[in-house]
Amino acid sequence: MTTSTHRVVTVQVGQARKVQIAGRSILTAIHKTEVRGPVAVKPLGLQGDEQADPSVHGGLDKAIYAYPAEHYAFWCEARHQAGAAPIDDALPHGSMGENLTLSGLLETDVWVGDVLRFPQCVLRVSQPREPCYKFNAAMGFNTAVKAMAQSGFCGFYLSVDEPGSVQAGDAFELVPGPRQLSIPQRFAIKIFKHMR
Repeated sequence: MTTSTHRVVTVQVGQARKVQIAGRSILTAIHKTEVRGPVAVKPLGLQGDEQADPSVHGGLDKAIYAYPAEHYAFWCEARHQAGAAPIDDALPHGSMGENLTLSGLLETDVWVGDVLRFPQCVLRVSQPREPCYKFNAAMGFNTAVKAMAQSGFCGFYLSVDEPGSVQAGDAFELVPGPRQLSIPQRFAIKIFKHMR
């Protein structure tokens, strides 16, 4: 399915650093910063990006985390409702911990195994993101994980089929894979396992 409405809005990377969460010093790389121009895409992710806990983030199957730009309005409102931020406090892209902020492609549009063809690289959808307690801290309210679970606004991880580069403004093509398990289905299975 080729469409010019699939586009990279911004690209973000982040270094692992210690932050205070519930009185403890925790290593995290959830805080990402926007990068201008082309960024190298390597088998284990974007150049300059780190993961603090390789047991749950990173690796070949979770090399790059993509998130729909369309969900940012939801999170701004959720933070406001929780008293974590004023209504006009906009979240910068990368606030979900994502490397690629995409437009025109929601979780409901993607299946495990689908391929995203960018001008200079090829990425494959591998699995949804599972939020952890660090996401609550990053969002500034302690029910953010629950809000992600209930909304299904989880984003998705990408593996690297063909390394190269990616940059803001890149249009990309969605090439359907086997279409056996959608991202919302996989996310629901993961969340159910955690609730048991």
